[in-house]
Amino acid sequence: MSDPMTDHAPGSVLRRGEIGYEQARLDAVWNARKPDRYPDVIVMAETEDDVVRAVRLALAEGLRVGIRSGGHSWVGNGVRDGGLLIDLSRLQDIELDVPGRVAAVGPAVKGPALNDLLYEHGLFFPTGHAPTVGIGGFILGGGYGWNSRYWGPACLSIRAIDVVLADGELVHADDDNHPDLLWAARGSGPGFFGVVTRFYLDVHPRATKILRTVHTYPLELRDELLRWSYDNLETLSPAVEISAKVGFTPGLGVHAASLTATAFCTEETGEDLLESLEQIPFRDRAIRATVNRETSIVELYDIADRLTPAGLRWALDGIWAGGPASEILGAARRMLDTIPGDNDFVLWMLWGHHPTTPRACWSSQAKVYLSPNSGWTDPADDLGRERWVHGTLSEIQHLSQGLQFSDNNVADRFDHGLSPENAIRLEKIRAVYDPAGLFRSYMTPAESTTAYARATPPLHPAPGAELSADPHR
Repeated sequence: MSDPMTDHAPGSVLRRGEIGYEQARLDAVWNARKPDRYPDVIVMAETEDDVVRAVRLALAEGLRVGIRSGGHSWVGNGVRDGGLLIDLSRLQDIELDVPGRVAAVGPAVKGPALNDLLYEHGLFFPTGHAPTVGIGGFILGGGYGWNSRYWGPACLSIRAIDVVLADGELVHADDDNHPDLLWAARGSGPGFFGVVTRFYLDVHPRATKILRTVHTYPLELRDELLRWSYDNLETLSPAVEISAKVGFTPGLGVHAASLTATAFCTEETGEDLLESLEQIPFRDRAIRATVNRETSIVELYDIADRLTPAGLRWALDGIWAGGPASEILGAARRMLDTIPGDNDFVLWMLWGHHPTTPRACWSSQAKVYLSPNSGWTDPADDLGRERWVHGTLSEIQHLSQGLQFSDNNVADRFDHGLSPENAIRLEKIRAVYDPAGLFRSYMTPAESTTAYARATPPLHPAPGAELSADPHR
């Protein structure tokens, strides 16, 4: 490992108190709401060898390891008090095997860079919706991205990984070599026990055309709109991604309910995938509509980026839920009725129900993903906004069928991200590959520094509870 540097030089080691450390700590969290957590050491890795040396440094100094991949984590999960943070944000290489339809990517590669390259060859990958999302944390957490209703969560497209283990060894894991490691990488999120330096991804044929329909309705039609989209999901092709947003609508200057459907058309699907949206019973009451307009993945990234812009203090949460729409809407009424401000909204994302597989740790999903989002500027508003996000969701915990690791902080609102069976298997594999617990796992309330976590009694089961009840122990 090179000597400490002051300019984030390749492989530089930044110890707390040194020049460059604080900027590196702040840069490790995309959210403007920075955590009050301070690693002892930050390693700015430039190469795979830097990662190996960083893990060996942690072993030599008795430091636990946190990991930052692309840096879009809402809560900065890799940034913990004490220990060593490995910052992988410079590992952005992409190698493409076009005949084999495999892309080998570094953990910090962003969606636009990958899909721009794939586009030239008629290929596509279901990256995160926002252009600032790196592949590492997104895909380890399951990865619900563009056209995931059709291709499935992105983690199911991981063919292999290169990963540095707790003993400092770099290994290649696929379905034949270290298959348990690959199984765990497909969906365990922050609980994964290694540093992935390269993902080998199965890439897919790109759509021949992308079409988009957006209807915006007055707020009094909110429940009717959400219910219609939920009840009619099965009538839509899996190549259609559909979601709704309840909140302030720029351009109209009012709070409203909007339904968005994006069709990834192919020669097999045809181009009439969105016609049924024009048959909504209250269609004539839309206050604004864009119908079956051709768009591009570049434009879709831009739309998603404007939904959650950088520079705000963000909190968000979410649950998978199923059952009758009226039951979900009834339980979520306070959340929907008390949206605090113009940068706050609730997403109703109809992304499930893709078949689970024994090839993947990923295992929590349902028909709809319900997600309150809040963005604000004044630190004095932290607790109030976090209470709206996490508190109103806690009120419907009885309907939860799990969470997405890519979005959630289990320290703020405990929920399961894996089935009990897969959680137990994950811990057994962890005991083999990381018996001493070198790598940080899921954040606990004691480790979190959000206002809500400090003000709210922990929701985790008591110490000693069965693992099946607490997969994040």
